[in-house]
Amino acid sequence: TLCLKDDEKTSEITLKGSVDIVSDFFFAAINSILYQRGIYEPETFKRESKYGLTVLTSTDKGLLRYLEAVQKQVEQWLMLGNIQRLVVVVQGVDSMETLERWQFNVTVEDPKMELEGGENAQPNISKSSTTNGSAKGYTKTLKEIHNEIQAIIRQITASVTFLPLLQEPCTFDLLVYTDKAAELPKKWADSDPCYILNSS
Repeated sequence: TLCLKDDEKTSEITLKGSVDIVSDFFFAAINSILYQRGIYEPETFKRESKYGLTVLTSTDKGLLRYLEAVQKQVEQWLMLGNIQRLVVVVQGVDSMETLERWQFNVTVEDPKMELEGGENAQPNISKSSTTNGSAKGYTKTLKEIHNEIQAIIRQITASVTFLPLLQEPCTFDLLVYTDKAAELPKKWADSDPCYILNSS
């Protein structure tokens, strides 16, 4: 589900599925945002096939190390049912002003059954409450996964058409909203929500 707020700079998308699927959806979405918003140069992305769908993935080694580390920790928290939402924050490099917030609401199906294939680790986290899914024993088909990840990329692409061009060099940050029971790794820190100034 995608919801553009009144200020047209905050987007909400719902991610639902197993730990692996939610993780893959989120990181495909991050790459799409970084590409479509020009945070990284277009030539630093490559096309690859995932779930039978062509997606864009960064080839920047530093960025990949960072995202892989984040993915490991996110998957660990997802398995424990600690995460409610994930947020991609786009900020101006010089102004440090929050220009866009991409919010991904999370519903994990069978969080504690996904103890394989999870990866984990790094950046900042804010606090919230946990959301656990249901639908025990249900496995999505490849076609369903394909359709859902395609829909997420389409939602991001559609929302970009409503957004103004970024007028300054930008960077991004990742916020992970967890419950208070989540264990905070050493390289992570609490963060403010990075709301957009004067947004409604």
